Amino acid sequence: MIRYFITEQQNFSEIYGPKKGAWIEMTKPTREEARFIADELSIDLEDILAAIDPEEKNRIELQDGYTLILVDIPAVETRHGQESYTTIPLGFILTQDEIITVCSEEASVLKAFERNQIRDFSTKKKLRFVYQIMLRTSLSYQKALTYIDRKRTEIEEQLDKIESEEDLIKLHELESTLVYFATSLRGNGNVMNRLTRYSRLQQYPEDRELLDDIIVENQQAIEMTAIYRDIIDGTRELLSNVMNMRLNNVMKRLTSITLILAIPTMISGMYGMNVDEKWMPLAHTVHGFGIIGLITVIICIILMMLLHKKKML
Repeated sequence: MIRYFITEQQNFSEIYGPKKGAWIEMTKPTREEARFIADELSIDLEDILAAIDPEEKNRIELQDGYTLILVDIPAVETRHGQESYTTIPLGFILTQDEIITVCSEEASVLKAFERNQIRDFSTKKKLRFVYQIMLRTSLSYQKALTYIDRKRTEIEEQLDKIESEEDLIKLHELESTLVYFATSLRGNGNVMNRLTRYSRLQQYPEDRELLDDIIVENQQAIEMTAIYRDIIDGTRELLSNVMNMRLNNVMKRLTSITLILAIPTMISGMYGMNVDEKWMPLAHTVHGFGIIGLITVIICIILMMLLHKKKML
């Protein structure tokens, strides 16, 4: 899908074709749509398609007549039947007169721009537009990280109710998301650092200040990711230890029950053997069976008290 927007005389509106000073938004473009824009604006087709390839790395390239910038943005996907965060590429192509954004799905960081909700936003200030999107991207990472930490807290608060490995899997999903975030944020940081050095990209003082803010926000997101990874790692280890301890307690109880049941089994087995009855205590005693039964119960009770004292029952 291709949409066109332009800012003219401080009015932002959607138009129906390429125009000088326009923003061309490409969402899940087909190869035919990508080829149309490539031919129309003299852009390498592979540079447009690079932004919809999930394996593409964050980078910035200066080509003849245009500049390609690739960064990663947070996105929601379904893993193991649950919604989780991941990262997807977002491409910027800055030509002499237009700016093109390319993404494999609808990018949440672009929604506010489509609705003209960003202050000082103009499609003709191409580099500033890129910086504004990158700033919102860094803030989106921080918002997603806060959500991840909240999910981790919910799992931690239910430690006493956990009965299966489901919560371990949830923690693993959160940890995997943080790995994606850490990799993408570092890549975005490298792109930002390179943007500070390129003289070909015309930057005004306000643009440079905005870039400095982006670098600070991105670094803060990197630090948050590292902290939350450490916390989740500790929570996962705690959860694993709790489940192991519960398993150990169950095994101790089963062992104790086995010991208690072994007493009557052993006594009844002795009296059931084919030996001379004169060697068996209480064999000729009146109510001998009841007495033996009572002695067995007493031994079992004493054993239960000892096991309870040892906290094994």
